[in-house]
Amino acid sequence: MSNTAELLKGAAELFPDEVVTQAHVRHLDLPAGAGRFALITLDNGLDHTKPTTFGPQSLAHLDAAIDQVEREAAEGSVVGVGLTGKPFIFAVGADLKGVELLRARDEALAIGRSGHEVFKRLSSLAVPTFAYYNGAAMGGGVEVGLHCSYRTVSRAIPAFSLPEVFLGLVPGWGGCALLPNLIGADRAVTVIIENSLSQNRQLKGGQVAELGIADAIFDGADFLEQSLVWTAGVLNGTVAVERAEIDRGEGWDAAVARGRAVADGKVHGAAPAAYRALDIIAAAKDGDLQAGFDAEDEALADLIMGGELRSGIYAFNLVQKRGKRPAGAPDKSLARPVTKVGVVGAGLMASQLALLFVRRLEVPVVLTDIDQERIDKGVGYVHSEIDKLLGKGRIDQDRANRLKGLVTGVLDKAEGFADADFVIEAVFEEMGVKRQVFAEVEAVAPAHAILATNTSSLSVSEMAAELKHPERVVGFHFFNPVAVLPLLEIVRGEQTDDASLATAFAVAKKLRKTAVLVKDAPAFVVNRILTRFMGEIQNVIDEGTSVEVAERAVAPLGLPMSPLVLLELVGPAIGLHVSETLNRAFPDRFTVSPNLQAVVAAGKRGFYRYDSGRPELDPEVAALLRQGDTVLTGEQVRARVLDAVAQEIGLMLDEGVVAEAQDIDLCLITGAGWPFHLGGITPYLDREGVSQRVNGKPFLAPGTASVPA
Repeated sequence: MSNTAELLKGAAELFPDEVVTQAHVRHLDLPAGAGRFALITLDNGLDHTKPTTFGPQSLAHLDAAIDQVEREAAEGSVVGVGLTGKPFIFAVGADLKGVELLRARDEALAIGRSGHEVFKRLSSLAVPTFAYYNGAAMGGGVEVGLHCSYRTVSRAIPAFSLPEVFLGLVPGWGGCALLPNLIGADRAVTVIIENSLSQNRQLKGGQVAELGIADAIFDGADFLEQSLVWTAGVLNGTVAVERAEIDRGEGWDAAVARGRAVADGKVHGAAPAAYRALDIIAAAKDGDLQAGFDAEDEALADLIMGGELRSGIYAFNLVQKRGKRPAGAPDKSLARPVTKVGVVGAGLMASQLALLFVRRLEVPVVLTDIDQERIDKGVGYVHSEIDKLLGKGRIDQDRANRLKGLVTGVLDKAEGFADADFVIEAVFEEMGVKRQVFAEVEAVAPAHAILATNTSSLSVSEMAAELKHPERVVGFHFFNPVAVLPLLEIVRGEQTDDASLATAFAVAKKLRKTAVLVKDAPAFVVNRILTRFMGEIQNVIDEGTSVEVAERAVAPLGLPMSPLVLLELVGPAIGLHVSETLNRAFPDRFTVSPNLQAVVAAGKRGFYRYDSGRPELDPEVAALLRQGDTVLTGEQVRARVLDAVAQEIGLMLDEGVVAEAQDIDLCLITGAGWPFHLGGITPYLDREGVSQRVNGKPFLAPGTASVPA
């Protein structure tokens, strides 16, 4: 038994529930008389919704297939070897369910080495090897192709990435060493670091080819056939494969420096994975691939045993599993069809909603507002955004015309909403205004129509209280920018019925949003937690701590932006409004900062100015600040903020605002950009001992998301 086989046999015992990927070998004659060819197909025997992964047994099957083609190549019975996947899926990397089970560094090291030992055999066969990226490819799925001599990619691929850094790992089966040596360090940094830390941004087939990862791109309908014709040309010498020259001088060093700046900007040194990946990329400059593979093994072993990976997997599972099966959602069979949508308001938020509804539902969407100028501006915004999609090649001319034709605007609600099935308001955040809007809509909309509010903090129950049919009112709280942030807080009012709620969840699914059922409580989930979080930062500033110290105090969390920069994004006036709402509900815990009131009264957009390209305290804001004489250290500020957040989450769970702590984490990850490497706010507070200190118990069961068992 070879060393690789021994490694895989031992590792397989650690992964008892692995869904095994088979590696089927078949033979065919290439076109143009190019010769006999061996094609390996990766297939786990399940439908395309169950992606192909690599666990120890799967690697063993691929290893055995390579044994076979290696013999055939050595004896001259095949001229080349190809690797492809089942329909719609190439392979999506390591089996993360098994990685969670590893408890010793030696076990983790064995997993890294076994992947390398199998994959690198593809580069040492006696004949050229070809990877045909026919469908989704991620992580180890991308890397196994990088070990081949040549690659083609389908133009129809929707998702191609190296997401390991996003999860708290490094591309550890060749990605860090091979990719920069194939496409250059700068492009590799984009794929491995920048895309990964940008909420796991995916590449499309065309981008894979443009980056030089693939040598050729073909349409999806007959992708494999075209790839085999191209392969025959390569082997016959009629197709020349040209690759860009790699800059191994200052350009390489500059790329690594850029990667470190990206990592600093995203995780602020709080997550080690990005920096370990950059170290390997930096060392790969000399082209010593085996040294790179060894470094990947060591990094994988260290990171697998660290908390970051388990946190990342916990967060990933929340988004991929719990996010697709919302806790507490009514039976989907109760949902009513939605064939027309009404939007009350034509401002920026309302226009973003109209664009989302028409793109995802492809039904008529009608906007109303108080005058024709506002309506025209809102409809114009939607049309211009559709034109941008057309210009980027995201949609074709026919679809652009159809979508624009579905969006209209009218002054008369009776005319616009008489046949609407779903009406959502996005007007000024004031209870009296919203109640008036709903009264007007109820008078003209059909009896079955859902009345949804995009309120960020007001009571849905109070909003519906004076309607004849309050049971059809539901909270439908989006996060800005609507097209980017996945979260949709669906709020059940005191009288909301199951059919209305089921319809809301069905619409959310069609909108491709992560829906979480939330109790009708002040500010719901995300805004309540963020307001408490930022409120404590503002409190310590009001009491005397400098803005700089208060802001830097939470940098070790690696949040996507600092509290006051986030406040600037939200808008100080909106932040003040939410804090006032929560102060009325919970005056003992939520204060209204006089300094924030002064900033809003002065018409300032935030605390900073950006004359130097970096945030600096605006002198005009500094002049407005009135502070006490209590000065805290960064550690004291951070402890105070985390204690406040832990207390608030504990109270929210006691109140039943959501079903479980996992829903709190899901909301913050998808609605506030809470970092994957922290695994959600509740496991982080558990790991740091804050939950126990503040509430007397952890939020999650031991063993969950790197909470010590």
